[in-house]
Amino acid sequence: MNQTIHIVGGGLAGVEAAYQVAKLGGKVKLYEMKPHKKSPAHHSDDLAELVCSNSLKGNRISNACGLLKEELRRLGSICMESAEQSKVPAGDALAVDRDKFSRYITETIKNHPNIEVISGEVTKIPDGICILATGPLTSEPLAGEIAKLLGEESLYFFDAAAPVVAKDSIDMSICYKMARYGKGTADYINCPFTKEQYEAFYRELINARLAPLHLEEEKKIKVFEGCMPVEVMAKRGEKTLLFGPMKPVGLPDPVTGKEYYAVVQLRQENTEDTMYNLVGFQTNLTFGEQKRVFSMIPGLQNAEFLRYGVMHRNTYINAPKNLLPTNQLKEHKNIFLAGQMTGVEGYVESMASGLLAGVNAYLYAGGKELLTFPKETALGALLSYITDETIENFQPMNMNFGILPKLNERIRSKQERYEKIAGIALEKLNEFIEANQILKGEQ
Repeated sequence: MNQTIHIVGGGLAGVEAAYQVAKLGGKVKLYEMKPHKKSPAHHSDDLAELVCSNSLKGNRISNACGLLKEELRRLGSICMESAEQSKVPAGDALAVDRDKFSRYITETIKNHPNIEVISGEVTKIPDGICILATGPLTSEPLAGEIAKLLGEESLYFFDAAAPVVAKDSIDMSICYKMARYGKGTADYINCPFTKEQYEAFYRELINARLAPLHLEEEKKIKVFEGCMPVEVMAKRGEKTLLFGPMKPVGLPDPVTGKEYYAVVQLRQENTEDTMYNLVGFQTNLTFGEQKRVFSMIPGLQNAEFLRYGVMHRNTYINAPKNLLPTNQLKEHKNIFLAGQMTGVEGYVESMASGLLAGVNAYLYAGGKELLTFPKETALGALLSYITDETIENFQPMNMNFGILPKLNERIRSKQERYEKIAGIALEKLNEFIEANQILKGEQ
């Protein structure tokens, strides 16, 4: 393969795509606008920055995202390799030290002989074979070019990140460590509420000041359910949070056995165990209001906020109308898309999308048949869903067992049912890998 593949975007999807092309022997030019320009959600100069959470979700294959991660491991994902090198304790979940995760990938990509990293903003779609992996925060000039190419406006929704606090500022005489239902290790710090404390917190939360969005689309906001700002969720009803991020079930005090009216969980953010994020507390409150309201959480009355939550615009295309299951545009087959702009939602989903785009771009450059993964696999099911032309009101989708084919038998136990589906998925994936040796890195 003599053609250089141009990849725009150094996030999770872009670096995964670049690595897949490069390890197969292809040449890559990877364009990343940092450090010259950063989106509102980015802070680090490294590639593959995690901005919303340090959690890559469940690690067991009975968890849909856990199944997708296992598929990525078997497919040689650089992001999964980095996650293993930088993981931190998180019970049944896979969480990583954000800085170490990004640094490992950055060093691997920049030191690869087949990859040239070019810093600077790309405002036009490159000629030739390219992968657009600019993510949910695609800059306005390039987003406009993509909209022109597709002949329609891009679709927008808004998504938010949770605050991070210093561990040594958490009052552990009030809080306690425990995993829900005692599953896994007790890696989460729990902040317990009485009914009176919850009601006071709720009143302040729903009346707190919001940060302005300064966007023309502000009145047309579409909030993705999986990353909804906590204040938006709270306004749906006084008890809504008790069935969401403040759910107290399965979290009694391990010493006294006392059960609480509500609980906020904090999850370890870094290897050194010095930072914790507020699980499920993505927010668009002003920084001052975050400090005031979230300090009402028992145990956080003197909390030091190391990073406040932010809300930002996400951009994605109408994938069923424009995208093939190979991650190619239907009308411009030399252009591949990867990551959240395709309508997959989540870190691991973006990695998977990038992996597929990288392999298929390499095959396209060599004039070979492209790969479409079996629908029985997690990756195949995800791509099949977002490219399903029967979907009329397309919305971003996380990996979940609902998009995988149903079993022919009835299994009452949800865990057993999911384990059976996962077993089928991995069996199909292994068969697919054997039938397509390129997935082993072999020509």
